[in-house]
Amino acid sequence: MAWIQVIEEDAAGGELAALYRSLIDPESGGVDNILKVHSLNLGGLRAHVALYRSAMAGTAGLPQLEREMIALVVSRLNGCHY
Repeated sequence: MAWIQVIEEDAAGGELAALYRSLIDPESGGVDNILKVHSLNLGGLRAHVALYRSAMAGTAGLPQLEREMIALVVSRLNGCHY
C-alpha cells in the first residue's frame, strides 16, 4: 500500500481547517482519505472537490441520481466506501 503524507483534521489550521470542516463525511465523522491526500496542496484539494462536484452534477443526458447510482455500484465492486 502506498503511503502519502497528509495533514490530519486535528493538525489542520487556517484555510485547510475551514475546507476540512466543509468536507466532513457524515457517516464517518471525518474527512475521507481520498481528499486528505491533497492536504499539502490546498489548490489540488479544491480542484479535486470541484471536479467531483462537477462530475456528479446532473445533466440533461444523465441525471444526478443516476450518476450517484453508477458511482455507488462502481465503488462497491471496487470494495471502496467512497
